[in-house]
Amino acid sequence: MAKKDLPTDAAGEKDREKWMARFQVRLAMQPGVDRAVVLQAVKEVTAHCAETGEHPRAAFGDPDAYAVRTAERLVPEDRAARARRRDSGVAALDSVLRRARDITGM
Repeated sequence: MAKKDLPTDAAGEKDREKWMARFQVRLAMQPGVDRAVVLQAVKEVTAHCAETGEHPRAAFGDPDAYAVRTAERLVPEDRAARARRRDSGVAALDSVLRRARDITGM
């Protein structure tokens, strides 16, 4: 069934699910975010939307931008900084390993 054939409620629900899925993925990608932070944020968004009847996009805007703001609000700065340092170290190691594979032909 094409999206345009879906009843309005079903299309709206599908859009809410897409928004929430994108929000969760983008939030999980932020430095220092763990499962507890994602669950807390999803609970907050779900509760707000249930109470107000608003669509998450209307209430919170773009899911990517809201994920960044939520991480800034819920993750302590020192934990986020440690995660950024760790991620940059992992990226540097990965780069070295890729170069080594290229040189050795593996």
